[in-house]
Amino acid sequence: MSCGTPVSMVASRPAPRRRPALARLGEAMRRHRGWIVGIQWAVLAVYLFLVVTPAFLPLPDSRARLWDDLTLFAQFVFWGLWWPFVLLSMMLMGRVWCGVLCPEGFLAEQASRVGLGRPVPRWIKWGGWPFVAFVLTTVYGQLVSVYEYAQAALLVLGGSTVAAVAVGLVYGRGKRVWCRHLCPVSGVFGLLARLAPVHFRTDRAAWEAAPARKGGAVDCAPLVDIRRMESASDCHMCGRCAGHRDAVSLAARLPGSEVARLRGTDVQPWEVRLLVFGVIGTAIGAFQWSASPWFVRAKLAVAEWLVEREAFALFGSDIPWWLLTHYPEASDVFTWLDGLMILAYIGAAALLIGGWISLWLRVAGLALGEARAHLRLAYALIPLGGVGVFLGLSALTVTLLAAEGVVIPALPLWRGGLLALATAASLALAVVQLRRAPPSAARRGAAFAAFAVATAGAVLPWVTMFYLW
Repeated sequence: MSCGTPVSMVASRPAPRRRPALARLGEAMRRHRGWIVGIQWAVLAVYLFLVVTPAFLPLPDSRARLWDDLTLFAQFVFWGLWWPFVLLSMMLMGRVWCGVLCPEGFLAEQASRVGLGRPVPRWIKWGGWPFVAFVLTTVYGQLVSVYEYAQAALLVLGGSTVAAVAVGLVYGRGKRVWCRHLCPVSGVFGLLARLAPVHFRTDRAAWEAAPARKGGAVDCAPLVDIRRMESASDCHMCGRCAGHRDAVSLAARLPGSEVARLRGTDVQPWEVRLLVFGVIGTAIGAFQWSASPWFVRAKLAVAEWLVEREAFALFGSDIPWWLLTHYPEASDVFTWLDGLMILAYIGAAALLIGGWISLWLRVAGLALGEARAHLRLAYALIPLGGVGVFLGLSALTVTLLAAEGVVIPALPLWRGGLLALATAASLALAVVQLRRAPPSAARRGAAFAAFAVATAGAVLPWVTMFYLW
């Protein structure tokens, strides 16, 4: 009698199931970590060259073009391509930029590997830093004309990079403390990544069932609790955890599904403030002021009032370039009055737009009778916030291309289409959220109407800027 395995048993044994393509891609990222590190070093070299070198070159003259002037080329790469399309990538692929390409996060992590390794103090973990950092960086960038001048770009981008390295040298051990808690755009990226149709998913049941010794610990640089990870907000999509304990995998999901299934306990008030008053309110003010006839009229009115009273101090323009824009050779000089009016315009836009949205979100929450419903509904505005910032940044792309004689056909139609798509996405997410609300159709209808009024605060300023002015 043979002691081998019976043929019938072999035939009945199921064949191993082939893992989905996305899961295999995630595991390939883990296996080929060295390639990713090589890419990060290459991106870092290009970043340092483009952010540092133009700051020490003369300002380009009127005959300079993108293809023959490094300063203009760097300006186009950073503000015409990098910034708008990195934001777009967050909504499409999650934070792949952060985990695979970002030179600042890579430097912060490398510095942390050789630094003091101190524990992260509580003050750094304060949830309001992403909001404060985003608003201050956005406003300061407008005061020094960061999009137009290489020196200002070096100050803002380079200053952020130096700060990231400094934090890495003190706190954490091979971690990205700066990225998790202090980066001016990390909060924005985290919001947009909630919309992405791909994410790293943790199967809690598989995790618990795996042997305790299987796989060891994951070196998660952004300090994510992988075992309990449910959101793509903090995950940098680096792939290091792929396949861990046979429980973590790169997977597809419906776009916006994370926002649609949010619970009241999942919301973070500081994230909502960042979205409503930062990504929507402050950003709109920052993009609008230079094109706004209201800004011009207000500044002229204040100037006339000052002249009538012979108060000329605010007309002074002998101001360092790192405080206010000061490039006499380019006939671009800000006065103290300019700076104050820019601050006033951006501040007023943030308060008025953010206040309008907050008011109607509160009304929607009251209609539902839930304590935190207004915070949960606010996340449905993420598509509008993300597309709005993309449209604002891409306006610079359009301007730079127009200077080279490149005209984008049907530009108003493209802008209107994107804005309409974002509005529809926000309204759809609100509808899905409201389906889980109390059963009263009247309450849900009232809440949806209030939410729709709130969205007007994020839509009308862009309509005004692109179609009315």
